[in-house]
Amino acid sequence: MREKAHVREVGPRDGLQLVKTIMPSARKLAWCRGMVEAGINEIEVTSFVPPKVIPQFADAEEVASGAAAITGCRPSVLVPNLRGAERAFALDLAQVNYVLSASEEHNLANVRRSTEESLQDFARIVAARDQRAGARIALGAGIATAFGCTISGSVSEAQVVEIAVRLAEMGADEIIVADTVGYGDPGQVRRLMKAVIAAIGRVPVACHFHDTRGLGLANVTAALEAGVRAFDASLAGLGGCPFAPGATGNIDTEDTVFLLEQLGFDTGADIEALIALRGAVESWLPGERFSGAIARAGLPKTYRAPARVAV
Repeated sequence: MREKAHVREVGPRDGLQLVKTIMPSARKLAWCRGMVEAGINEIEVTSFVPPKVIPQFADAEEVASGAAAITGCRPSVLVPNLRGAERAFALDLAQVNYVLSASEEHNLANVRRSTEESLQDFARIVAARDQRAGARIALGAGIATAFGCTISGSVSEAQVVEIAVRLAEMGADEIIVADTVGYGDPGQVRRLMKAVIAAIGRVPVACHFHDTRGLGLANVTAALEAGVRAFDASLAGLGGCPFAPGATGNIDTEDTVFLLEQLGFDTGADIEALIALRGAVESWLPGERFSGAIARAGLPKTYRAPARVAV
């Protein structure tokens, strides 16, 4: 039995938030179905933000509820505040992910409030979740700009660890440490992730890397060495932050799966199926920029696809 490594597809959310083309709900759901068929069932499918802020997510309820109806799919959604969380809670989704920035300046620019105010809002979200009847919804808590910020520059690693501890103590079921603007390097990733994991105990930790400066997969390897076993990625490397000029997007799902499999981890994913789905997504988004080495060069002859077990 190989050790599991989990890849969460964030393309339908992070990948689409800055693209010019408004993708129809049916195609977003086809993307989700294709991911499940390719062996990746954890998918961040949309964001509950006002449509006037990001028109791409005007169909958030439709996409989230549609994804929840796909057999085998475990959808999550991103929320920036209590109002967004209440919209998500109404759909009884498996997981809701909250995000705040370790950088005060980035948090003010992104959600127009201080990092401390965002922490207090997360406490209210936990309380609202806990007051609900029915199945318990998991809460992920993302720490954006954990490795640096395009507005303020360096971000204190001690502050990132402190925020992670506070989120875990408040009731987060997962901590997601994000290199939102692609400032992280392997040494920094290894050091910070070891510190976060040691500080928060048994709460699962995931990493969300952007490949802005070509270090995305190197940072995955560093995070693995620190003990991380869960990663966000976007099909075809789509995505980016509006406060990261020149950003090239998230780490590519196909390349991330290839790396993890080559290192001996079991992702459960079929890379060839991911490449085929990527082709469909590219046809739906004409004029957008895509990245990824495996889709361009193909799998090497030495690659042995892992046997997939039918569930």
